[in-house]
Amino acid sequence: MSKRTAFIGGGNMASAIIGGLIQQGRPAADFEVVEPFAEARQALKDKFGITAHEQAGEFLRGVTLVVWATKPQNFREATAPVRAHVAGALHLSVAAGITSDSIARWLGSERIVRSMPNTPALVGLGMTGLYARGGVTAQDRALIEAVTATTGEFIWVSREEQLDAVTALSGSGPAYVFYFLEAMQQAGTEMGLPAAQAYKLAVETFRGASALARASSEPPEVLRQRVTSKGGTTHAALTSMEESKVKVLFVQALHAAERRAHELGVEFGKD
Repeated sequence: MSKRTAFIGGGNMASAIIGGLIQQGRPAADFEVVEPFAEARQALKDKFGITAHEQAGEFLRGVTLVVWATKPQNFREATAPVRAHVAGALHLSVAAGITSDSIARWLGSERIVRSMPNTPALVGLGMTGLYARGGVTAQDRALIEAVTATTGEFIWVSREEQLDAVTALSGSGPAYVFYFLEAMQQAGTEMGLPAAQAYKLAVETFRGASALARASSEPPEVLRQRVTSKGGTTHAALTSMEESKVKVLFVQALHAAERRAHELGVEFGKD
């Protein structure tokens, strides 16, 4: 693996990847980070011993991989001072929505991989979707996989527009889980449980159900049916949800997230 990796942006996702690589034995000296905010630079120093830079410079020359961990609205502006220093590098973008066409145009490179990670990467349980442009070699893919694997699981998609669906499902997905956790905790307290107990019951139920689904070869419909006895408590809850069209509305919400992912690329990918 490359001995020098640059991160443009030093926030949560960059920290997750850096932390995973350091756990695998990479020294802090292998990383160059450009991060304009002093608080984030200090956090990298405190956590990993990395001295991040406020601006791009000659220190970027010779890096093999550049990880673009900027916000979509800042991506284009961030490429200008970096481009001259990273000729020949492989590029990995974790910015939602920004298309590889835009990135290739801004950087003058075809060696670009787009990724859509999610926040469980912070605890090594992330799920990432990956898409490679035609200029990405098999060796490049192997490097990207090695880096991404430090944060959890990954899949490759064959068409770039599929990353919008990845964004809707897994990229934004943790927020949906937290939303349902909020609702379960609220219901638990309304039924007389202490908030801490209600929250623990909800969190552990999600964790256990996810582990069961992962271990099973059966589809979720079958797993759901096995928990549901006609006339029982689960049936009462699911019937209420169906009558309120919870599934229909939830699917609509994911489509809204997919549309917004596409809009971000159009909005912030312009020259």
